[in-house]
Amino acid sequence: MRSVGLRRALVALGILIGAWLLVPTLIVIPISFSGEDSFAFPPSSWSLRHYETFFTEQSWLNALLVSIQLAVIVTVVATLLGTAAAFALSRTAFQGRGVLNGLFLAPLIVPGIVVAVAVYAAFLQWGLIGTPVGFIIAHTVLAIPFVTVNVGSALGGFDRTLERAAASLGASAPATFRAVTLPLIMPGVLSGAVFAFVTSFDEVVVSMFVQSPQLQTLPVRMFTSVTNEVDPTIAAAATVVVTLTTALLTLAATLRRTRRA
Repeated sequence: MRSVGLRRALVALGILIGAWLLVPTLIVIPISFSGEDSFAFPPSSWSLRHYETFFTEQSWLNALLVSIQLAVIVTVVATLLGTAAAFALSRTAFQGRGVLNGLFLAPLIVPGIVVAVAVYAAFLQWGLIGTPVGFIIAHTVLAIPFVTVNVGSALGGFDRTLERAAASLGASAPATFRAVTLPLIMPGVLSGAVFAFVTSFDEVVVSMFVQSPQLQTLPVRMFTSVTNEVDPTIAAAATVVVTLTTALLTLAATLRRTRRA
């Protein structure tokens, strides 16, 4: 009886914490459908005008397209580099591997503002501020740890006797990787790729230090809007970001369940 009561208390606590985290985010959704000229909750009228502004005004549309294009490129680069790094760390034994693994995970631990200042100082000297290459490098550094963790986890549960069996049948190392290893760790690779896309698409702190007036991502455009003006279009932009991010994280969770099955 005591364990049942404790379980119910933990479930109730979990629901309360989940509501505390979600409710402030969900409030922005009805505001995005408001017909008012300013932020109003609950809305007294309903309209799609803010979505029309978001998808037709050039500054919002450019920021959305920049974020999507940047996230796609970062996803490809971070997935390739992160998968290679996870493979190297899991298949080789050398002194200092733990330190190297810690360096790969450092962007997850170091505060974002510290990373942003370091990136700004370095990119200023290299002439990368306000350039697409600068954005790609900065976002890739932040995205690689998510790929490394997911692929490393997949490799940790991989049965290497399958590779030895393929090698005993005459398969070369590249053929074994393509036909045996990669298909089995693919859910981990795809899960890491999804996290890399979300990391780049949502990133705002480092992006603010790398941006230029001609090159802004959607989160930076949203931050500029909320600090300089009262424009409810930001509620529509936030709803689009929340919807896309939720869909991608649901996909990542599905891939993780597939990997465990």
